[in-house]
Amino acid sequence: MTTTDDPAESERSAGAGPADLQGDGTKRQFISWLTLAFMTTASVASLRPSPTMAIYGLAAIFLYLLPAVVFLLPTALVGAELASGWSGGIYRWVSEALGKPLGFLAVWCQFAMTIAYYPSLLAYVASTFAYVIDPSLAENGLYVAIVIVVVYWSGVLISSRGTRTIAGLSSFGLIIGTLVPGVLLVALGIVFLGQGNPSAQPMSPDHWLPPWTGLASLVLIVNNFLSYAGMEMNGVHVSSLRDPGREYPRSMFLATGLVLLIFILPALAIAWVMPSSQLSLTAGLMQAFQAFFDHFSIGWMTKVVGVMLVCAALGGMLTWLSGPAKGLVLLSRQEGYLPPSLQKFNKDGAPRNIMVAQGVVTTLIGVLYAFSDDVSSAYWMFSVVTVQIYLIAYLLMFVAVVKLRRTRPDVERGFRVPAVAWVAGTGFVASVAALAIGFVPPEQFGGQPLWRYLLIVGGGLLVLGLVIPAALLKYRKPGWIHPDHRQPSDAI
Repeated sequence: MTTTDDPAESERSAGAGPADLQGDGTKRQFISWLTLAFMTTASVASLRPSPTMAIYGLAAIFLYLLPAVVFLLPTALVGAELASGWSGGIYRWVSEALGKPLGFLAVWCQFAMTIAYYPSLLAYVASTFAYVIDPSLAENGLYVAIVIVVVYWSGVLISSRGTRTIAGLSSFGLIIGTLVPGVLLVALGIVFLGQGNPSAQPMSPDHWLPPWTGLASLVLIVNNFLSYAGMEMNGVHVSSLRDPGREYPRSMFLATGLVLLIFILPALAIAWVMPSSQLSLTAGLMQAFQAFFDHFSIGWMTKVVGVMLVCAALGGMLTWLSGPAKGLVLLSRQEGYLPPSLQKFNKDGAPRNIMVAQGVVTTLIGVLYAFSDDVSSAYWMFSVVTVQIYLIAYLLMFVAVVKLRRTRPDVERGFRVPAVAWVAGTGFVASVAALAIGFVPPEQFGGQPLWRYLLIVGGGLLVLGLVIPAALLKYRKPGWIHPDHRQPSDAI
């Protein structure tokens, strides 16, 4: 074997052109557009929102397609342009366009939405696990509260030790807890209908659109915005495509189609076997499995599927638990956004202090379930708070891409959104509409006091999404910048 010290000769011998080399001279690792499509699908698709849309029956197709067109695709395309032009995620994107305070607000919202997200996720875990031990517990508020508190703090303990099994558990959970149960649910539904059994909900063509009885009849569509959240994260991989201009849109359209299939087919399968009036938003998936398994005389499978779904949800929780918190802490060390006590890492590199502070709030929210006589209603309200907080970050992102296209046209981007003002504008308007609709109680919970709904939803958005970050910005001090990043001239 011969060797050479000439970089040009090495490049020729490796068959790499200049476009195949990164800035440091190393060979760029490319991925196919199909690979990116599957990666994106895996990061977004889930079975958890299926019961929410199954309430609408056949109209679930329309209610999934609409936000996919006006929100899912715009976030994916906008995220790709921003990620291919600026590293550093949403903080860098918004800061470059709108200033650092709004950049902090965007990254704070990505973190704060998890505070409301974990109670709703763990309420789903509790209701699902109830079918393994005692299905009557699925709507028991005290049981749900205990599961939320115990499982959350167990997750904090695991994450704070920096275990290497978290990534593996998440990947395992995707296959075992999402793909396998999803395929099984749809297959059971098809066989069920094939035997001549009538659908529990009407499936005739005149049910393609949901019945219109005012905004309250469509409020559950807001949950789809949370279901689609995160699509933009895979924009960081746009530079790994050989021809981003052609391949990235192709990848996103395929991913959107796959995501829609994973969302829509299980929702329809649930509607085939469960009347909407009997569906629980937290336990609806297990209600459908139990109904199918009882019909086919294999009721023992209900417990098996319940364990699989719980594993998937817990794997996802562990993956999210330290990620947003760690990103916020690292940024705060550089910019001084958080008090020093919340910037500390333990010996395993986990941001334990801020995770504990987050856990205190999550625990208080979880305890509220103990006083709720309607677990589905509580689950929905905290889901809405999660969506609304997250939408603030998306609103800022849509504004940022348009402004940066105008003020920083010189920055090289691996991908440019065609008709960026229209695409970003569509996503912005859709996000504002979803945020506003979230304040309307769904008609399924018409018996709940309106003041309680508005207090939880509006209060959660105001306090977690706006008041706390505004207070941190107002009262931060130069000494909050970590010594490793502090300059003699630092002044805030």
